[in-house]
Amino acid sequence: MGILNITPDSFSDGGLFNDPNVAVDRAQVMIRQGADWIDIGGESTRPGAKHVPADMELTRVVPVIREIITADASVNISVDTSKATVASQAIHAGARMINDVTAGTLDPNMFGVAAQYNVPIILMHMNGDPSTMQNAPVYQDVVEEVYAFLKGRVQAARKAGVETIYVDPGVGFGKTLEHNIALLRNLEAFADLASGVVLGISRKRFLGTITGIDAATERDVATALTHALLWQKKIHTIRVHDVALHAQLRTISNAIL
Repeated sequence: MGILNITPDSFSDGGLFNDPNVAVDRAQVMIRQGADWIDIGGESTRPGAKHVPADMELTRVVPVIREIITADASVNISVDTSKATVASQAIHAGARMINDVTAGTLDPNMFGVAAQYNVPIILMHMNGDPSTMQNAPVYQDVVEEVYAFLKGRVQAARKAGVETIYVDPGVGFGKTLEHNIALLRNLEAFADLASGVVLGISRKRFLGTITGIDAATERDVATALTHALLWQKKIHTIRVHDVALHAQLRTISNAIL
C-alpha cells in the first residue's frame, strides 16, 4: 500500500503532493512500481498534529481520487480518514476502502458508511489523540491492551454490518520504543482478529531511535530491513512510502521463501 499524503504537515512528506496534478502523478508512479493500493489522506496524524475541518480534508482528497480514477478506473484507493462524511464522499469519487486511525471512535457514523457501501475498513489502535499521544504513554501489557481494544472495535464494526475488516496495531501511535518492539514481536497475536493485519511502520521515529537516523526521508532502507525481518509473520498489507524498494523485497522474498 503506497502512502499519498495530501497535507502540508505530514512527518516525512508534508507539502510534497499538495498540488492535485503532482499527487495524481505520484499515485501513478507508485502503481507502476508495484503498489496494490494507494492510501490517500488529507489530515496529518503525526505526533502533535491537530485535526482539520472536514471541508478542508474533502478539498484535499476528493479531487485527487477523482482524477486518479478518471485516468485508470482499476486503481485501488483507500481513504485515510476518521470522518464519515469524508469517507462517504471519497467512496463516491472512487475509493474502495476506509483506513480509520481512530477505529471508528471519533465518528460513530463511520461503520455505517463502510456497511452502506460494502467497503473494507482498517481499524487502528491509537492511545489518545495525535496531539497528545506521545506524552509518556503507559501500558501494563501493550500487546494485551491493544488486542482487547481492537477486538472490541472489530465486534462493533461487525455489529454495524461491516463485512471485511483489517486491524492495525498502531505502531508509533501512543507507544514508546519498547511498546513498538513488543507489538512487532507479537504480530501473530492479531492475525485472527479479522481479515488480516495491516502494518504501518514506514519511516517512523522508532526506526530513527534504533538506527540514529534523524531524517525521516532517510529511513526507507531501515523500513525495508524491518519488513524483511517480519516477512514471514502473518501480515496482510504493509503501508509504505517507498513502493519500489518494497516491490523488490516482495519479489526476492517470494523467490527465496
